[in-house]
Amino acid sequence: MQFNSKLMNELSDVFSPSGREKNIREYIEKEIKDYVDEITVDALGNLIAHKKGSGKKVMFSAHMDQIGLLINDIDEKGFLKFCSVGGISPYKMLDQRVIFNNGTQGVVCAEKTEDYSKLKLSGMYIDIMVSSKEDAEKYVNIGDMCVSKTNYYENDGYVMCNALDDRIGCYILIEVLKSGIKSDNDLYFVFSVQEEVGCRGAKTAGYTINPDLCISLDVTASGDALDGIKMAVKLNNGAAIKLRDNSLIVSEEVKNLLTELAKENNIKYQYEVLEFGGTDSGAVHTSRSGVPSGVISIPSRNIHSGNEIVSKSDVTECIKLTAVIAESKAKA
Repeated sequence: MQFNSKLMNELSDVFSPSGREKNIREYIEKEIKDYVDEITVDALGNLIAHKKGSGKKVMFSAHMDQIGLLINDIDEKGFLKFCSVGGISPYKMLDQRVIFNNGTQGVVCAEKTEDYSKLKLSGMYIDIMVSSKEDAEKYVNIGDMCVSKTNYYENDGYVMCNALDDRIGCYILIEVLKSGIKSDNDLYFVFSVQEEVGCRGAKTAGYTINPDLCISLDVTASGDALDGIKMAVKLNNGAAIKLRDNSLIVSEEVKNLLTELAKENNIKYQYEVLEFGGTDSGAVHTSRSGVPSGVISIPSRNIHSGNEIVSKSDVTECIKLTAVIAESKAKA
């Protein structure tokens, strides 16, 4: 399976922080409209693509939004103060170039401090290369958002770019739809909003769809870097079947379903036990009277930075597993 570099590059570059997903929603709709029976956008902004069937109702979800910064003050010299939109480390943002929806760019700087180990977002600012508040307001206003601005890069085995969390999940769902899956199941492909600020889109979409099974596609951390994270997940070890995170404990039935489908179809997989974070499935599984839910995770390095890394081979295995779940008649 050849990696679609053009699609991934374009997904990564679309400006759409949490609460401002219009750009990415319109891009994805153009990519998938010929492969589904119906597309709707709910009041919160979720893009819901429906492939009609008479079998069990299966919901797949990948979030469209990305982390960002929101401007909350502009000083007299034109420097921009900000707060976070999603989980952002000040150390990963320092010296990072950022871009606003109108194309204005700047760099994240830190106010003078004697101890950078105590760096906080409140002690940082954005320089957009102006010299007064009046000049700054020609480009940026209070409430505007920006995101990291980095260049897409890949080699034979890996991809490094911005917003892989969770544009890589969106990429996988798009590729599954384009693969021509054949299924009797009633399939819903949800591209959700505002995951980075509390899985809000998935909560409303899950309530509306009321699926028999929900599977989310999202990144997870890996234990093969030198960043101190201790876990069994490694890049190039295949699709990660989640067992637990802070929002979800996956049932034995869902775990066994995903495991058996992976084994039956010679799909490389590994198990994920994450001691932090959460996904769309965490919001959906408590909807109404409860929804059997699981997650296919894509092992990643440098999560919530402008240069996240995933393995192409892992992505391929995630696409295969998602497709066989969509076509499966097994019940969780």
